[in-house]
Amino acid sequence: MTSKVQVSEVLEVTDELVRAFVTLIPQLSSSSPPPGPTELGQMVASEASVLFVARDASGSIVGSLTLALFRVPTGVRAWIEDVVVDESARGAGAGEALVLAALDRADAAGAKTVDLTSRPSREAANRLYRRVGFEERVTNVYRRSTEAPPA
Repeated sequence: MTSKVQVSEVLEVTDELVRAFVTLIPQLSSSSPPPGPTELGQMVASEASVLFVARDASGSIVGSLTLALFRVPTGVRAWIEDVVVDESARGAGAGEALVLAALDRADAAGAKTVDLTSRPSREAANRLYRRVGFEERVTNVYRRSTEAPPA
């Protein structure tokens, strides 16, 4: 089956983009509000992030992915964040198209590695990541929220 999904890098913030994030972000996170025009503009303008969107055959935005690119002493690294596909479009190739576009961009930027995390409960997403060549790493992932003082 040939996917009718088209992926593109976001170069400008439009009302359509803002509306799409109002729909997509609640499907990704129940605790984070959708970014508004200002936050989306900061992402689009940043040299450290690339925002991709997936559009279905009708041209509607059905998914997004953010690729972070950064230099560290050991080389250029990349991190895939906030992959989300609208419930109505899942299983039609949008997630895979987004990830492959991000991998192509990371490769073009000279990234030595591309990392991502995914909750174990996201079974379809985890199958996708393995299918396109990601390997599960044995590591400790730590997070400290800046919203709470250290204990």
